[in-house]
Amino acid sequence: MKKLIFTTLFLISISYAFTQDFERNSTSFSLGDGISFSFNEGDYEFNIFGFIKPTYIYNDEEIYTSDGEFSNVYRQFKSQNSNLFFTGYAKEEKLSFTIQMDYSSNNPLVEAFIGYHFNDKTSLYFGQMQVGHNNLEMAHNEDQLRFTDRGLISRTYTENGEEFGLFFETSFGKSIVFKPTVAITSGDGKNSFGDDSRDSDKGGVKFGSRINVLPLGDFSSGNRQSTVDIVREEKPKVQIGVAYSKNIGASNQVGDGHGDFILYDDSGDELFPDYSQLFIDLNLKYKGFSILLEYADSFASGLNQIYTDPNAFNLLIPQQISEYLVVGDSQGIQFGYFSKNGISFDLIYENLNPEFDSFGSSILRKSSNMGVGISKYLAGNNLKIQASLFKTDYENLNNLNDDEFMSGSFLVQVAF
Repeated sequence: MKKLIFTTLFLISISYAFTQDFERNSTSFSLGDGISFSFNEGDYEFNIFGFIKPTYIYNDEEIYTSDGEFSNVYRQFKSQNSNLFFTGYAKEEKLSFTIQMDYSSNNPLVEAFIGYHFNDKTSLYFGQMQVGHNNLEMAHNEDQLRFTDRGLISRTYTENGEEFGLFFETSFGKSIVFKPTVAITSGDGKNSFGDDSRDSDKGGVKFGSRINVLPLGDFSSGNRQSTVDIVREEKPKVQIGVAYSKNIGASNQVGDGHGDFILYDDSGDELFPDYSQLFIDLNLKYKGFSILLEYADSFASGLNQIYTDPNAFNLLIPQQISEYLVVGDSQGIQFGYFSKNGISFDLIYENLNPEFDSFGSSILRKSSNMGVGISKYLAGNNLKIQASLFKTDYENLNNLNDDEFMSGSFLVQVAF
């Protein structure tokens, strides 16, 4: 937090020094958009902005094992996010850059990428950035969430959400709008920079794509980066999305990290399975009402002749892959109403199903999650107060009671 404060003060002092030095240059500040610098009558722009989310969290869990029942209570006050963005754009060169830092994280670098913009609707990016081939909620930034935290599907099928690679985005159509994206990444998650780095990559690359179709036209401006109907659409708007990714040689349980486990071929060399994820979602908005339907499925392939030890004594059996990768399908629904005075009432229900539901060592457990949230938007997403309550049940085998988790949280979000 001290680093964030000192960085912000330093940048504000820079903006003061540059203010009105030349008639062709200008600076401005607005809540949520931060400090903007414009040079050479807008040919070059530089922007500094961010958001913080101080949060109080309460957790109560009941865990059942063959040795008995265990209860735990956790209370925590922390900054859930302390994010600072640096962005720039060169109009004539059609180039841009983005750097995002999260000072509440042990690994503060979130995004760092450059972009070339062919036109207003088509861009090519290179670097580390948030990918579009996850579920829809995970494709939105942390300051745009309906609840105080992401849903169970997002937290189960994605570890970070950012990857290093090459990204292409475009959109076309008027009455019916199409928004496809394509990505080729390292397949090893964030802060992964190759075999020559201190943290060497594992496996091969990852291919990902998403296409969003809006058959009733695009969402209104300011209403495209969240599943909530913040602007209260005057006409019904719906977005149907399909996303798919395949990691060629995954060594992370959800395919966006690396080095979590090692498997081998019959020669003792490292050999990893391929891992695929499929997401289908629908987001409907109309006069403050919004609904999000999500379906997720993940599965492994290339499992032949994979061993769990370098001596090739123990052949990996099919169901055993669920000890290493999250495999199974899930469904979720989020529903909410955003009132005219900026209060949002929201509900969520999710159901997760492992591929091998009778295998006790599966990472993905049969579970359900339900929750309720209330938010007060004082200045859109720039200033809001949120409170959420969740109940999650995890099924146990061997006739044991289900594990139960209760979680409540309260936060204040300030964007600057």
